[in-house]
Parts: sequence; structure tokens; C-alpha cells
Amino acid sequence: MHKVPTTAHQHVSPVVPEIGEVLELLEIAWERGRDALGTAPLSAAQTRVMYIIEREPGINLSALGRRLSAAAPSVTRLCDRLQAAGFLRRFPHPHNRREVQVELTDAGVTHLCAIRHRREEALRQAMSRMPLDSQLALATGLRALCDVAGEPEPVGTRLRRETA
Repeated sequence: MHKVPTTAHQHVSPVVPEIGEVLELLEIAWERGRDALGTAPLSAAQTRVMYIIEREPGINLSALGRRLSAAAPSVTRLCDRLQAAGFLRRFPHPHNRREVQVELTDAGVTHLCAIRHRREEALRQAMSRMPLDSQLALATGLRALCDVAGEPEPVGTRLRRETA
């Protein structure tokens, strides 16, 4: 028996609008608290590069470009600025000298820790007004969302769902 393909909207979670609203509120909060919660002296793009490098120490510039969906010259400029600020160091791959790897310096790690500390303090203040069970549910849900948000859906899974 052939089943009629379903639309993408039939599989959308009913909480997507609420999550979208939360993201919008976070953007507003970060904007409002730019001085207290910002990433200065770095741009948001430079900070994003540092988060990727922190998660993948020794990543090469090509892989970094793929993670950022950015062209090689843009990645090079971002890394030039981070290196000039003392937050990043580049080094040749031990087995392929044409490949350049990057890692954070101690100053880079310290800067990311300071950003996280300021943001966590702002979140602590806001969440202190939530019941503990709601805090735990939020943390569980956000962890699950993080686990899948950055990963593209396997093609086979999408095709099976569309034909189910």
C-alpha cells in the first residue's frame, strides 16, 4: 500500500513557537546587556570561532571553515585577528606540514570563561525565580535540543519520515 507523503509541517513540534520566543528573548537580553554580557573585545564571529576551537582543539583551518560555512580567506582573517589578540595559536600538523591547525591560548580560554561567567550569572538571576523542577526540565530539554540542533538529519531518516 502506497502512503501519501506528509508535509514537513505535520511533524513540527508544537513547542517550536515557544522555543523561538525564548531565543528572541535571549537575543534581546544579550543586546540589552551588551556591555555586561558581550564578547568585547571580540566580535560575535570571532567568539564563535573560539567556541569551535575550544570544542575541537587542533582543528585545521579547512575544517574550521566548513563548521563556519565560511570561505578560506574569511577564516584566515578571523584567525589573524584572534592570533593578534593573543587568543589563538596556529601550528603545522605534525604529519602534513601544509595543514595548519589552531588551538586556544591560555588567554583565549580565560576570555571564554569570563564570557560564560557573565552570561551564567545573568541566567542564574533570571532562573532563580523559576521552580526547581522547571529549571531541571528546561536543562534536560535544552541538552536534548543541543544534541540534535547542530547535526544534519540523515537523508535516510528524512526520506522514511516523508514516506511514512
